Amino acid sequence: MTDKTRILIVDDDPIVAESLGEYLRREGYTPATACDGGEALNMLEAANRGAGANSDGRFGLVIADMNMPRCDGIELLKKVRKQFSSVAVIIITGFGKIESAVESIKLGAVEYLTKPIVDDELKIAVGKAMQQHALLAENQTLRSQLSERFGIDNIIGSDHRMQKVYDLIEAVAPSRTTVLIDGDSGTGKSMVAHAIHTRSDRSAAQFVTFSCGAIPETLLESELFGHVKGAFTGAETGKVGKISSADGGTLFIDEINSATPALQLKLLRVLQEKQFEPVGSNQTVYVDVRFVLATNQSLQELVDRNEFREDLFYRINVVNIHLPSLSQRLGDLQILADHFIEKYCHEMNKTVTGYTKEVLAALHRHSWPGNVRELENAMERAVVLTRHPVIEMDDLPDSLQSTSARKISVSTQTIAAENWTPMPLAQAMEEPERQILLSALEANGWNRQETARQLSINRTTLYKKIKQYRLDEPA
Repeated sequence: MTDKTRILIVDDDPIVAESLGEYLRREGYTPATACDGGEALNMLEAANRGAGANSDGRFGLVIADMNMPRCDGIELLKKVRKQFSSVAVIIITGFGKIESAVESIKLGAVEYLTKPIVDDELKIAVGKAMQQHALLAENQTLRSQLSERFGIDNIIGSDHRMQKVYDLIEAVAPSRTTVLIDGDSGTGKSMVAHAIHTRSDRSAAQFVTFSCGAIPETLLESELFGHVKGAFTGAETGKVGKISSADGGTLFIDEINSATPALQLKLLRVLQEKQFEPVGSNQTVYVDVRFVLATNQSLQELVDRNEFREDLFYRINVVNIHLPSLSQRLGDLQILADHFIEKYCHEMNKTVTGYTKEVLAALHRHSWPGNVRELENAMERAVVLTRHPVIEMDDLPDSLQSTSARKISVSTQTIAAENWTPMPLAQAMEEPERQILLSALEANGWNRQETARQLSINRTTLYKKIKQYRLDEPA
């Protein structure tokens, strides 16, 4: 017995429930019955607990009556979609209304049937529901596998660059080595820092964050090192700094590229000697802190321009973790979008099953200057605003909608008569054609199907052209 064959029938009329059960049993399924939504939820939970790691004993489909005491069909549907995401639901009712049918379908029901139930209609609906259940269960399994294989905590991605990041996190976390994380804003540097902390032997202690770019220059040293009473005008009481707060744990210093020369000098001493003096104090404080730092600019370039201390750079650049921009790992875009949709659906108690092909194409065409953070914000907005079962183009921010309308343009050069080299026209057209193909592929994130559609050629022709011009997709 597997969850592909188990069906839970929920109806407060025992005659209807037994009748449906008898029919489904003849069709090869294993039915069970519940008299209302409350009992149904208890049975679903018990089946999941009893099944453990195996699917045996779990239900794959719930057939629920619309009108029931305690918990009606719509309420049951909402709870099933939230708590048992791989279970399909069919709603039945003796009082068919267009409004209730539309509502149930929007909430994720596979089908809406009116009594008396026609056997052939039920058979088709159950077959359709079982197909959806199989897809939902497969998606759930794939998400779980992706999380285990490609994610560390909430860091998501299967790109080979991200695999290197995961390996570095696992390797450096148990040590006390200083780590420098570099990457554009929005790539997830703070999440990587937190992952390093949680995998270290300091995970039970504090993880403290400090952003050099978010604090006025006059307060940087006070915030980081703390100060004593009367250290400066307005210092009516003493204050413990971020470094002392992180004693025994990890201090994450973001935007270290924004640190002032004076702060850089003090940081160098703390990193080398693990000691410092609070602002306005002569008393030396000793700390046991693991430092993780991040920058959104190249520190080597700042050093070359004498804008960052060279000795501090070499002191913090012990282990370097580079986070690629989202545009460099577009293969992760769909995984990330799915993750954020699921996250915000759970937070907002909404049901959104995905997005249209047009939305996916628009996501691939966008340049993502704000990286993963921009994608997360876009998906959160879409989940909040959408009134559809799936996210559509009008749910996206204006920046993504305008991207979708962008045309592919290729610059051409006018060949002067004196520069003309005699050659067949077909040969002369090769380089412009190659440039057009390359621009189209890059604009669509190397999505060949969408590229072929935009160029009004079939995919086979596109593949031949890619091979002919030796166009290699970035690794």
